[in-house]
Amino acid sequence: MKSMTGYGQATKVNDAYELSIELKSVNNRFLDFQIRMPKELNPFETMLRKIAKEQVQRGRVDMYVNLTTLKSGNKQVVVQWELLEQLVGELTAGAKERFGSSALSPEEIVLKSIELPDYVTILDRQEADETLEQLVKETAIQAFQELVKSREAEGSGIKAVLMGYQQDVAGYVEELKGFVAVYEADFQKRYETKLQECLGGTVDQDRLLTELAILLERGDIHEELDRLAIHLEKMNHLLQSEEPIGRELDFLMQELNREVNTIGSKSSPIQIKDIVVQLKTILEKIREQIQNVE
Repeated sequence: MKSMTGYGQATKVNDAYELSIELKSVNNRFLDFQIRMPKELNPFETMLRKIAKEQVQRGRVDMYVNLTTLKSGNKQVVVQWELLEQLVGELTAGAKERFGSSALSPEEIVLKSIELPDYVTILDRQEADETLEQLVKETAIQAFQELVKSREAEGSGIKAVLMGYQQDVAGYVEELKGFVAVYEADFQKRYETKLQECLGGTVDQDRLLTELAILLERGDIHEELDRLAIHLEKMNHLLQSEEPIGRELDFLMQELNREVNTIGSKSSPIQIKDIVVQLKTILEKIREQIQNVE
């Protein structure tokens, strides 16, 4: 079992780059994969999404990618020559008239213009190093492996909690089964006694048994108890599964709640009502836990 909450991080370095990937995941009904990375890594987005789908089935996963260039060969200088020529021409033509012998020479003007981004700009090269794709792939796989380990660690804790709750529910179901048998025998005796008191000795035994059967059938919860036992067995099977089970567990909880609600509506004894309240409380705790199961 895996949780949908987790964290993973990986950093790898080659001769040209240092790449760091950080992953954070939280609950979500489906897989929602969001990437924040430098624009020079955009060609690798499809590859990253494929890796994500292979590693994670559900949850919102945020990926943060940092890329550091380790060699200057990935930089390029862009000079706006037309603007620079206009600047030099204008300044050399009129500077001496305005400022005298202290005017800058053309060489000095060019050197000063380097400080102005309108004339000279240093950019990262658009073409990526051929080793960058492999670096991105290896780093992403390692980061996702760490994320999966984190989700598995939390998932094992959730599994232990759910198994404990499952045993609690099974215990209450067995308690209900034992109580129902005693309740039906007691109800039959009390019903017969009440009719005898009200009608004396004129009670038609066949009619009495027919009416009693009708009353007992209206309050019969054996079928619901059997279905609860089947659902609990299914839950136990799911908890041992290696596949993502979050959605199936969610549907199973709806079925368990439906059976418990039916038992509560069909039963009048206060003892059964009390057990129904306990069961609904435990099922709500289970529902809260499985919201975080992949």
